[in-house]
Amino acid sequence: MNHAMLKNEEKVLFGLRNLYSSYGYARFKMSKFEEYDLYVRNKEFLVSDSVITFTDTNGRLMALKPDVTLSIVKNTDHTKGVQRLYYNENVYRVSDKTHAYKEILQTGLECIGDLDTLNLCEVLYLAAKSLETVSADCALNISHLGVTSALLEQEALRPIKRELMGCIGEKNSHGITALCQQQGVGEQLTEQLRLLTQTYGPACDVLPRLEQTFTDSAAQQAINELKIVTDYLEKTTSVRVWVDFSLVSNMNYYNGLVFRGFVKGVPTGVLSGGQYDNLMKRMHKNAKAIGFAVYLDLLEHMEAKQEFDVDVLLTYTQATPIEQVLAKAAELTAQNKRVSIQKQVPEGFAYREWVQLD
Repeated sequence: MNHAMLKNEEKVLFGLRNLYSSYGYARFKMSKFEEYDLYVRNKEFLVSDSVITFTDTNGRLMALKPDVTLSIVKNTDHTKGVQRLYYNENVYRVSDKTHAYKEILQTGLECIGDLDTLNLCEVLYLAAKSLETVSADCALNISHLGVTSALLEQEALRPIKRELMGCIGEKNSHGITALCQQQGVGEQLTEQLRLLTQTYGPACDVLPRLEQTFTDSAAQQAINELKIVTDYLEKTTSVRVWVDFSLVSNMNYYNGLVFRGFVKGVPTGVLSGGQYDNLMKRMHKNAKAIGFAVYLDLLEHMEAKQEFDVDVLLTYTQATPIEQVLAKAAELTAQNKRVSIQKQVPEGFAYREWVQLD
């Protein structure tokens, strides 16, 4: 395969496929359709609750898949050890830009089974290496819902848990203060909540402060897990690793580590993932799970505008032997040059070199 001629998105997809398979992840291939009921029962897990539906020939209401993880969880036998799966699939969602349905190419992986800290480190490592495959200039932001959950499950905060989650996600310290004052929450607990909105930076700067502030066993366990993972990533990858507690997810589905990846040139996260043990429980699966997705459609922001349409414009006349034209084209493409064969120069066509065959 001529890698030099691949588009950026295709190069990334090729590199990610090799990366995941080299770590024993098997390709998961799914149908374009799932029963609509799967998405109705788990709509809060989806990025968007807008789903394209149709009725198949036997009367079942089906849907074009808006998500891959739900299908993998539904169809994976979690009793056969740790299952490592990756996918390259098109999903169908409403575009934030056009507000119309869009076919989105997505790749990612899922690790399901009796997972331990080693499995978490492996998946976060592969997430970091995925970002490096996209761009050398990248960062991985990581949070741990175990810390957030340990705080928000306290009796005084339960009535305003949803609102507080929104404020933490927006880094809205003033909003937290106002909510706590209305609810009569003490200053120490309020300050701990405010700290989560201010927690952003390298693990070596952030985690010691968290260890001093959150002293209960559940939070300490989460911080220790965060420390192990971030230490490993900093030793084994070149990606910038940041602790960021504004990363929040629906705790009905997610728990533990959550993370998002960024690359230069793309205005939003190109990678998103986390632990979703709670989803496994909701789908009656006695197993743990963690995974992530890379949104390949966002890489179009990185595509540099090419100065030339092709490297060589190859023109010919009616008298030129067909074999001569095709042989010349083969010779040029063997030199890793992009060639366009034309009878005459197209209007507005840009090329590096023009070869005329008589």
